[in-house]
Amino acid sequence: MTALTISIILGLTAAAANAFGGALVVHREWERRYLRYFIALGSGFMLATALAEMTPESLRLNPVYGPLYLLAGYLIVHFFEHTLAPHFHFGEETHHEEFVHTHRSYSVLLGLMIHTFFDGIAITSGFLVSQRLGWLIFMAVFLHKIPEGFAISSVMMAGGSSRARAWIASALLGAATLAGVLTMGIFHSSVDRGLPLAAGVTVYVAASDLVPEVNREPGGRMALLVFVGVAIFLVLDRVLAF
Repeated sequence: MTALTISIILGLTAAAANAFGGALVVHREWERRYLRYFIALGSGFMLATALAEMTPESLRLNPVYGPLYLLAGYLIVHFFEHTLAPHFHFGEETHHEEFVHTHRSYSVLLGLMIHTFFDGIAITSGFLVSQRLGWLIFMAVFLHKIPEGFAISSVMMAGGSSRARAWIASALLGAATLAGVLTMGIFHSSVDRGLPLAAGVTVYVAASDLVPEVNREPGGRMALLVFVGVAIFLVLDRVLAF
């Protein structure tokens, strides 16, 4: 299979995880601790993938402007997620008074759609460079897809949306991911810009979105799962190297 074909299949898989995360909130058939486990493991795995694989490869492909694209990717997500939608976090939103205005929940949706669009960019960029990098990036993306869907559905419901609209919002995140996959497939010659942009986004999501959520939990057990996520990355990285 070509790099784009694999990316589309895995993009659809990641999109389904977004929708599944939204369904957990809508149907209330979920265990909160499982969500926290995904967040903790995903933050460690994503941070390791971004810093140990995506960033070096980005600088190899684009040694002159790569750092600027990395910075741009980081700032793009910061602007859309936490400037347009302040106080957003990846847990379940239960404080309805913080989301009295419906437009606030749609601002969060827009921010997350920008982020998930770059998830798709990252997956395809990885496979355009190598199978190994593509699979590592996909795993990093997949681990936070369920928390994403969970987060946007709970935010939409806290803003007064129906359960159906809340689930549709999580499905839109999946659609944005697939759009990113297809966009990078069309502009495949721009992988030297797409990969560093996606790397900056990945650093932001791991360090500024997910790790703070882990730090909200009392005790050190959840924080240790971040290191487990890094360890899983190191093992998988070594396995894929052969």
